Amino acid sequence: MAERILVVAHNHPDLHPGGTEIFAHDLFRAYQRAGAEALFLGATNRIHRDEKPGTSFQGIGNGQDEILLWAGHFDRFFMSQVDLYGVIPDLEALLTEFRPDVVHIHHLLLIGAEFPALVRRVLPEARIVMTLHDYYLICAHDGLMMRTSGRERCHGASPDRCHGCFPEVGADQFLLRERYLKTLLSAVDRFVSPSAFLRDRFVAWGLDADHIDVIANGQPGDGRPVARSRGTDGARNVFGYFGNLNPWKGGTVLLDAAERLIGAGVDFELRVHGGTPFQAEAFKTELDERFARTTSHVVRRGAYRREDVPHLMAAVDWVVVPSIWWENAPLVIQEAQQQGRPVIVSGIGGMAEMVEHGFNGLTVAPDDPIDLARAMRQAAADPDLWVRLSENAKAPPTIDVVARNYLALFGALERARIPA
Repeated sequence: MAERILVVAHNHPDLHPGGTEIFAHDLFRAYQRAGAEALFLGATNRIHRDEKPGTSFQGIGNGQDEILLWAGHFDRFFMSQVDLYGVIPDLEALLTEFRPDVVHIHHLLLIGAEFPALVRRVLPEARIVMTLHDYYLICAHDGLMMRTSGRERCHGASPDRCHGCFPEVGADQFLLRERYLKTLLSAVDRFVSPSAFLRDRFVAWGLDADHIDVIANGQPGDGRPVARSRGTDGARNVFGYFGNLNPWKGGTVLLDAAERLIGAGVDFELRVHGGTPFQAEAFKTELDERFARTTSHVVRRGAYRREDVPHLMAAVDWVVVPSIWWENAPLVIQEAQQQGRPVIVSGIGGMAEMVEHGFNGLTVAPDDPIDLARAMRQAAADPDLWVRLSENAKAPPTIDVVARNYLALFGALERARIPA
């Protein structure tokens, strides 16, 4: 009998095309192709949709298998859904009507950390699986594991250390937050992490290592590599950045490195693809000033659609991912490798697992424009290096293979419940 699966994310890729939303939606469609009956539930708020009185649910897309939960009332600190008289009864009704065998959660933002416990109360026999995509459960600083002052990466949360980031919040509140979340997460049958690095962070935080599997993310299987011919001089010196620009993605580091290359007389081109949604005016002004200083070699291309990625990557030789935070498993690295493009990445977090220095890309010190400029200069000067790294590009698993891995996990959880 086919599994009935409810896929839950903290938004919908049509409204906010972030990596988590894209992957969750891809996996939802792959479940359907594998024969499962799947329903996609994306939680959203007034940033993307207006409230419609009378119901928490809204339609999206052309079918009946995707819906939005409008969750305008949410406690971000405790990750708590506070609308006990609106959202919670509607969620209970949805669970009762659809009656999923499996609830696959990709995030608890907006829907609330209480959701797994709600599922367990309404559907005691349902299997609850949660994919961990970031550090929101550990870190109250938007799940970044970055200190609120300076650009320091955080190596571990504790009540006192978190209080140092948020002096207005007492250490006892951070302890309460941690215990509250861990209590609610006890309803989850199995966690999945796309990287060993993220898994280790959650084990250090206190989740049971035996209850966290590592399953890599995947890409649609139709992304055939698009070749790019060499210039007349044989150079491979066109670099590309893909993704939203924010203080943690390293855009300013990349533009600093570009300035250094221009000053050194290096022949190169940098194409920056991505917008600045929901960013502070000060940050956008800083970016504007840096772009203005590099117009001779840097092209600002703006936001793009996902379906344009193969064509846009066909115009570059190298993809640069200069993030300064502990990225988990950036989809852009998989997209680049799928297109046979070597990647230059910060050698931290899940990025360091996906790119082996000197084999399928180059790793650099994070938040270090000097080291990044050095790697870009090396890349631009050595076409043979590009050939070798491109040949070793690691094609990501297809999303259908990933779906089969998850379905196998769901089956194993079901078999484990049957008495011997």
